[in-house]
Amino acid sequence: MKRMAVVLAAGQGKRMKSKLYKVLHPVCGKPMVGHVLDTVKATGSERTVVVVGHGAEKVKAYLGQSAEYVLQETQLGTGHAVKQAKGLLGSEEGTTVVICGDTPLVTAETLEGLMALHESQNAAATVLTAVMEQPAGYGRIIRGEDGGVLRIVEQKDCSEEEAAVHEINTGTYCFDNAKLFAALEKVTNNNNQQEYYLPDVIGILREQGDIVLGYQTNDVTESIGVNDRLALSEAEGYMRERINRRHMLGGVTIIDPASTYIGAEVIIGTDTVLYPGTVLKGKTVIGEDCVIGPASEIEDCVIKDGAAVKQSVLNQAQVGTRATVGPFAYLRPGTVLGQEVKIGDFVEVKNATIGDGSKVSHLSYVGDAEVGRNVNIGCGAITVNYDGYNKSKTEIGDDAFIGSNVNLVAPVTVGRGAFVVAGSTITRSVSADDLAIARVRQENKPGYAEKIRARAKAKKDQHSPS
Repeated sequence: MKRMAVVLAAGQGKRMKSKLYKVLHPVCGKPMVGHVLDTVKATGSERTVVVVGHGAEKVKAYLGQSAEYVLQETQLGTGHAVKQAKGLLGSEEGTTVVICGDTPLVTAETLEGLMALHESQNAAATVLTAVMEQPAGYGRIIRGEDGGVLRIVEQKDCSEEEAAVHEINTGTYCFDNAKLFAALEKVTNNNNQQEYYLPDVIGILREQGDIVLGYQTNDVTESIGVNDRLALSEAEGYMRERINRRHMLGGVTIIDPASTYIGAEVIIGTDTVLYPGTVLKGKTVIGEDCVIGPASEIEDCVIKDGAAVKQSVLNQAQVGTRATVGPFAYLRPGTVLGQEVKIGDFVEVKNATIGDGSKVSHLSYVGDAEVGRNVNIGCGAITVNYDGYNKSKTEIGDDAFIGSNVNLVAPVTVGRGAFVVAGSTITRSVSADDLAIARVRQENKPGYAEKIRARAKAKKDQHSPS
């Protein structure tokens, strides 16, 4: 049976009080609507239609070719929103899930269960429900003696008996596609808001004698719809807990889950240890047997097996097998570290490749450079890569030694096995196995330090008040 989905993403989200369109607000690093689309795709949806309205172009720009789109120019209710998809899906046969773009916590497993029940019973509609201890504000699920759903009653319309029901409508539905669009033609806006409500379809189908079921999720957090920053924070917390749990069950040690933040798309290998204060973002991939943290922020990076990153910031960088980074290092975009490279404290690397076994141990900047294998770059060494207008490249061959406080003024090449003496400013290339020294010859003047101190004291006494 063909499976389809309609994602409702046309609301403005005024309660978010934000310039960012509501469904684009991220939860664990991914926009809410991105979570929803990934979930429906995981259930085998062959066609996914996103109903857009406010911020339509930004939603389309984010989702790209992963969905089809229809525009709800005026927001006249959820039923009206789904009806906008009739031109694309109205003639299809199969099962259609209708889900809101601000419900990032609904899982693929739950949707699969919802759809499986719906399809196995040849239902016209199946409602995703949840049991909530404090259901105030939610539509109540009223079931018949056969266990089917008779109707959905909104809070304001509940009788005393109906208000006592704890099973609520999550706002996610599964429909027989043809019956959905036929019933939508019968939905009216005879209500105080003069809007067309999707839940009214349930009553219409029931009156026709169709089967309407309810599928109850065992995780009430899946019912959370994000309408303000408080709900966004709540969803973030639940999602983070879910992500951390998945990684721990997959063989990752998280020392303190409460202080560890892992993005939704991060991949981590087994036997890796995450220390407190670790923040992993974007499409970061971390291998096995790594040690990350404490207090490290890593975004869109690849960290290979056995590497260690301590108290450092990495962005769009690659760290080789058994390499070590930190503490207090900064790896910027374009950094590629080979195997067993050491990047020490207060080292910054940008757009540079550093070969296997090389060391940049402390207080150095390596930018726009290609560094060979087994190179030692001493404390305070700098690749001078920018002249105010252009970036130039530094090349250092295998087994070279760069002394402390060396300036390599690019473009410049230091050959294989060359030795650059500490304190040198190198402006010309150094051939393989050569020694380069570029500093003023030292001159000692006997007793001159005392003359300088006497001169300075006299000047101070001259300007002191009487």
